[in-house]
Amino acid sequence: MRPAALLLLCAAALAGQTPKMSTVLYGASYYHEYMPYERLDKDVELMRKAGLSVVRVGESTWTSWEPREGQFEFAWMERVLDRMQQAGIKVILGTPTYSIPPWLYRKHPEILVTHLDGKKATYGIRQNMDIAHPVYRYYAERVIREILNHFKDHPAVIGYQIDNETSNYGAAGPLVQANFVDYLKRKFGSVQELNKAWGFVY
Repeated sequence: MRPAALLLLCAAALAGQTPKMSTVLYGASYYHEYMPYERLDKDVELMRKAGLSVVRVGESTWTSWEPREGQFEFAWMERVLDRMQQAGIKVILGTPTYSIPPWLYRKHPEILVTHLDGKKATYGIRQNMDIAHPVYRYYAERVIREILNHFKDHPAVIGYQIDNETSNYGAAGPLVQANFVDYLKRKFGSVQELNKAWGFVY
């Protein structure tokens, strides 16, 4: 919450005018696709007994969404969302862009992060790609658009989580550095203005 909004809320509370919230969501992350055997109904029943009203799903499974390039699979998640809807549990649908699929790595190994020491990340872990790389951004946007277009009208979905634990993932390769220089040129216009703004006068 922003400081100004928090101050307004505190002032309203002191004046006895605390706004009433119609719903407080209580939930958890849920990864049905990681279960070693079928248990969706059992899991949903346990959620209901625990009083959960929302779950977050789908954010680390790009390979499940797009097992081969351009082949999008939705049935596995439709089943989960339909079951949540039946149980009255809302869903925040995650996008899977922090874990690239094997086919994308094989086709474009250059999208892996180059660290400041010049070492390249290896494939097999999550969060190992250069989020500034245009090839990565193209495929990430494509899978996000496919997911959102497919599920935009599903009654269980109340929101979206864009990526997960987003950061720069240690990216410091030539592309990141070139983009940073371009940003500085646009922002400051000249080296003299940058030096003035950043105090580089010594």
